[in-house]
Amino acid sequence: MSKKLLTEFYELCPNGVCEDILTESEKRMVRENGALFLSGVIQRAEHLNGNGRVYPRPILQREMDTYRRLIEEGRAVGELDHPDSSVVNLRNVSHKVTDCWWDGNNVYGKLQVLNTPSGQTLRALVEGGVKIGISSRGLGSVVESAGRTLVEDDFQLICFDIVQEPSTSGAFLFQEEKQRLHENKNVKINSLLDDILKG
Repeated sequence: MSKKLLTEFYELCPNGVCEDILTESEKRMVRENGALFLSGVIQRAEHLNGNGRVYPRPILQREMDTYRRLIEEGRAVGELDHPDSSVVNLRNVSHKVTDCWWDGNNVYGKLQVLNTPSGQTLRALVEGGVKIGISSRGLGSVVESAGRTLVEDDFQLICFDIVQEPSTSGAFLFQEEKQRLHENKNVKINSLLDDILKG
């Protein structure tokens, strides 16, 4: 069976609110440099997605372990929209994935929007209130089994791209709230001032 390009789409963070998962250095990047981070579900194992495919947990686990090395090397980049290619075109890169982790069969990810032409377009979309999704891109073959289309062991994850329509429910990305960072800072300042004035 020959390999074909497999793409899956997810939204990031339901209702536009993500828990505060930024590191202290990332929070500083947001405050001082206007950095933009997005997070949410980026892939699911053992789940029938909108493309009718199921990714078995052992296969997806192996590929996410490999992908984590790309993250650690700062090479886990993706494009704005899916191309019809298995090659990541650096001219179209909009973001880099900075972290990923498992929660049950859900894979969550955090990504930083880059200051590239595609990244600037992505930023404008997010700041304009456009609901953004994320989609995996990989090569592999599938097999029909018990009425389901299973991704086979030859699957190779390439990257995660930003797209409009997710095939996986709940795979939309949302901004780590810059506003919330300022509110938290103001609460701390007000609390300190109260402590000083009272005592």
